[in-house]
Amino acid sequence: MNIFTLPLILLLLTISISQAAAAASSAAAADKFLHCLHKKFSNYSSVSSNVYTPINASFSSTVKYSIHNLRFASDSTPKPSVIVTPDHESLIPPLLRCAKRSKLQIRTRSGGHDYEGLSSFATQEVPFLILDLINLRKIDIDVGRKTAWVGAGATVGELYYRIAEKSPVLGFPAGIGPAVGVGGQFSGGGYGTMHRKYGLSADNVVDARIVNARGRILDRKSMGEDLFWAIRGGGGASFGVITAWKVKLVDVPETVTVFKVNRVLEQNATQIVHRWQSVAPELDKDLFIGIMLYRLNSSAGNMTINANFYSLFLGGADRLLAIMGESFPELGLVREDCFEVSWLQSTVFMGGYSVDTSPEVLLDRARAKGYWKGKSNYVQEPMPESGLEGVWKLLFGAEAEFVLVAMNAYGGKMAEICDSAIPFPHRAGNLFKLLLMVLWREENNKYADKYIDWSREFDEYLTPYVSSNPRAAYLNYRDLDLGVNNVVGKTSYEQASRWGKRYYKGNFDRLVRIKSVVDPKNFFKNEQSIPPVHSRFG
Repeated sequence: MNIFTLPLILLLLTISISQAAAAASSAAAADKFLHCLHKKFSNYSSVSSNVYTPINASFSSTVKYSIHNLRFASDSTPKPSVIVTPDHESLIPPLLRCAKRSKLQIRTRSGGHDYEGLSSFATQEVPFLILDLINLRKIDIDVGRKTAWVGAGATVGELYYRIAEKSPVLGFPAGIGPAVGVGGQFSGGGYGTMHRKYGLSADNVVDARIVNARGRILDRKSMGEDLFWAIRGGGGASFGVITAWKVKLVDVPETVTVFKVNRVLEQNATQIVHRWQSVAPELDKDLFIGIMLYRLNSSAGNMTINANFYSLFLGGADRLLAIMGESFPELGLVREDCFEVSWLQSTVFMGGYSVDTSPEVLLDRARAKGYWKGKSNYVQEPMPESGLEGVWKLLFGAEAEFVLVAMNAYGGKMAEICDSAIPFPHRAGNLFKLLLMVLWREENNKYADKYIDWSREFDEYLTPYVSSNPRAAYLNYRDLDLGVNNVVGKTSYEQASRWGKRYYKGNFDRLVRIKSVVDPKNFFKNEQSIPPVHSRFG
């Protein structure tokens, strides 16, 4: 026998035994959970259609349906012991009690867009339950009061569509991706193309319903202002299961204007992007201009960089052109670039569809799946042209064939709201947020580590140009490279601070204090959940 063969056999045997033990533990937890449910529900058949275990034929498809980052949908990804899709919030308290008795960790899923897949899997082999809120998607619009109750399983596209059914002059400042679930989007802060006018999604939440670790269903009054503060930007999954949000709707004109304009390097894209950094945060609050950067082949057959400037203006084209002519003539915007549409149709256009696409596409939950790794940063001083040229050089690399760099302007209302108003702290002083998305094809997923390593190289390059002390990041672009908790056992304040200070800055300490009161035993936990820590604060 080859001397290298025996160690390899022993390693494979150890892995097989470990996997078998994990599978047995998961099955035992599932059996205990189901036994508990039979006791909790006298008419178990009324809920059984919402409970899936690996023996169900539809288990795998139910788990995978809402996973949008397909890195976490492979056969090798740890699977839940159980997945439950309750169709009423009253079912959630007994589900949580049974999960607690069965020692199942909870992974709450709204839309399934978590950048690191934490709503659908655990990074270690621990028994867990996916609580999928896909059936809790009722939306009630009150036009007179300009409010809406939104089920946590609804998507932002569904919300936009239902608002427009009731009124052409009301909207809501949420995300660009119509398939994104409101549960994660709102509880992580949530921004879109109207944040310079109206702030974040979370800034416009006025009430919520949450099931806490004790299984109590609470609203704003009964949960108290501390917990209500925490779930609006602090990540709802750390504190309970949020079943619905009450939001304040905002005024929009009957006609808005959108455009998408491309400029490549040969059209002075470097100089225009450099100028945008200073101009975009200072523009009229009604105007948002973002940039999407990516590489493409030029007309001459050489690689170049394309800067796609995309915009929503809450007004007509004539006023937009006047503002652009005065403040940002370098872009060269002309009337032919502009489309005057309803606010609803602008969300279709911003969602990546052609301007005349039927708004029914906003109701498609299954769109935009792929393989990716994301990283976020905040920029507080304009990057020099030499810094941008370094970005172009990186984008010409072999791993950057499908890389997107999104730059979203701040200023306006974002600069007026206090950093501690909600847990989201990235307000005044930031010119724009920079998101890196490295994407790859399915057949290249076996090389995922290569693309992820490249994303780290890109992130390292940005160090001189982005915020520091702490270097800030955005929770809704979750990145486990920043640090992780212990999935099993306790997590110290210092350990969680590595990632927590980057997402929340000074607000992290208040989140820890609130967590220590509302969930002291840390029932709601994941790799980047707020930990309860008593000793540090007394």
